[in-house]
Amino acid sequence: MMKKLIIIATYNEKDNIEKMLMDVFTSVPDVNILVIDDNSPDKTHEIVEKIITERYPDQLHLMKRSGKLGLGTAYIAGFNWGLERDYDVIGHMDADFSHNPKYLPSMFEALANGYDLVLGSRYVKGGGVVNWGLKRKIISRGGSLYAKIILGLPFNDLTGGFKCFKRKVLETIGINELKSTGYSFQIETTYKTYLNGFKIKEIPIIFEDRVLGQSKMSGSIFKEALLMVLRMRLNKNSFIRK
Repeated sequence: MMKKLIIIATYNEKDNIEKMLMDVFTSVPDVNILVIDDNSPDKTHEIVEKIITERYPDQLHLMKRSGKLGLGTAYIAGFNWGLERDYDVIGHMDADFSHNPKYLPSMFEALANGYDLVLGSRYVKGGGVVNWGLKRKIISRGGSLYAKIILGLPFNDLTGGFKCFKRKVLETIGINELKSTGYSFQIETTYKTYLNGFKIKEIPIIFEDRVLGQSKMSGSIFKEALLMVLRMRLNKNSFIRK
């Protein structure tokens, strides 16, 4: 049986975090969860600490950071934490229910059947988005298409943050050398995984825009992604490690 870890990075998610954690444990009872909280002003971490003490002392873990240090750095910290503790599979997802925990069993099943990275994909048959405006759709779909063309990747959703990796992928791609944040972080990890010959599968998900709280997406993150994709293409050969 695979030892599984899901990373959930939080910043001001007190309205969502308890239900999200319960839904993940309901969907995958044997999973472990690492919440990485960037010193949320709304005290998200206090809710997590209470759940650890009262319900899941062995399966739920908390990493508290000093401030808002960025999603990419949170995932890198989580990857390292998981590798140090010998997890076989390490995934990450959002705390706001845009990523539904009901898809986790299918993602883990794909890993058990020989895939090395599984992407929760909005842009394959059966996938989609709910409650998005036209601008958001254009930015997301356009960003994935742009990266797909520039990098020569055969995948449709390259900017999504619902992913599960086998540990050998993270050990190979140089997680401590990742340069990106936001959208481009997701592109970079998939690109490096692909270049190193690992098997990648997209499974369809319905992405529902958050109901509570505020989106973390910004124009600056999107612009960074455009530039980072070009840099990745120019540095392609340095990404190959296998």
